[in-house]
Amino acid sequence: MPPTLAFIEGLGGPEVMMILFVILLLFGANKLPELARGLGKSVKEFKKAASDVEYQIKEAMEEKREQSEEAKRFAPKPVTPGASSAEQPKTFPPYPPGATPPAKSAAAIAPSAPSDAAPPANPPPETPKA
Repeated sequence: MPPTLAFIEGLGGPEVMMILFVILLLFGANKLPELARGLGKSVKEFKKAASDVEYQIKEAMEEKREQSEEAKRFAPKPVTPGASSAEQPKTFPPYPPGATPPAKSAAAIAPSAPSDAAPPANPPPETPKA
């Protein structure tokens, strides 16, 4: 059984004709075309607004889908530890082609211990003797 409103449930043909007759008596024959025109324009505007909202929602969903596809396409690939160099993404070389990296010496690797003979960075100001 289709859902209906409580007051429309028992509304048949003769009842609808009586309602239309009362409306004709209230508004008159001259006003009915204006009322129908206004009602038609209202329905048309409502449908236009509803379709515009539907279009905007679909457009926003499409834009969101395109952004997520673009993000997936440009997302960096994860680097797994232990993967071979062929599987690792290529990066720029650390040194120009043909150049050799400097050799690491033991002095450069080991931290130097502070010496006792080094002067302090800021010596105290000298006071004049009287």
